[in-house]
Amino acid sequence: MRIARAVIDDQPTFGLVDDETFTEIHGDPFYQGIQPTSTTHQVADIRLVAPIIPRSKIIGVGRNYLDHAHELGNEVPTFPMLFFKPNTTVVGPGDPVTLPSWSEEVSYEAELAVVIGRICKEVPVEKVPEVVFGYTVANDLTARDIQRAENQWARAKGFDGSCPLGPWIETELDVEDAEVRSSVNGEVRQEGNTSQMVFGVADLVAEISRAFTLLPGDVILTGTPAGVGTIEDGDRVECEVEGIGTLTTLIRR
Repeated sequence: MRIARAVIDDQPTFGLVDDETFTEIHGDPFYQGIQPTSTTHQVADIRLVAPIIPRSKIIGVGRNYLDHAHELGNEVPTFPMLFFKPNTTVVGPGDPVTLPSWSEEVSYEAELAVVIGRICKEVPVEKVPEVVFGYTVANDLTARDIQRAENQWARAKGFDGSCPLGPWIETELDVEDAEVRSSVNGEVRQEGNTSQMVFGVADLVAEISRAFTLLPGDVILTGTPAGVGTIEDGDRVECEVEGIGTLTTLIRR
């Protein structure tokens, strides 16, 4: 099931996406369940926005693919390396992102994102599926020069627009074996698979929930494969996770 969010009559509205049809649902599916209405739209006639803007937090996981850690000259962590991104980083599919004036080296990072469905704390690994609402595609834009220069990653990872999400939330996905790809202006840059993660989805959710209470709509970014690189004004970045879809981001300077 694909759950998207669109602007209908100037109001953000959740809906189900089936082929080219968007069916509105009652209220907020995170708190009211999934209740389809009889109102439908053609996807081509509406504007999809980010499927979720977390009320609480976005938690990123650094260096969670062996080859990506090595390409940046880093050791592979023995425990999940976590960081936060504020909800002001979120933009939707097709939205432009203006690169920060204080960085000369912003790079793309295609990632599988986990969307939490209910309040939870210290979740056992075997019960993780019970607290996950679904999955979406993320582009964890990173000011790489600032990341190298500062001990904390708040600026490098948290600038406005640095977390494109979309195009929708897929509620059913084989997270153990999904291709993760990115391309810039049609040229493939990253090709990885979730099977290459140092820490898998279930382990990440379990460990993160030991540290933080997770709330409905919280998003966990699970890391990126090797192949990251710098983006420039006018670039079109496409991030794809097999079984979900493609998230497009337009870059501006």
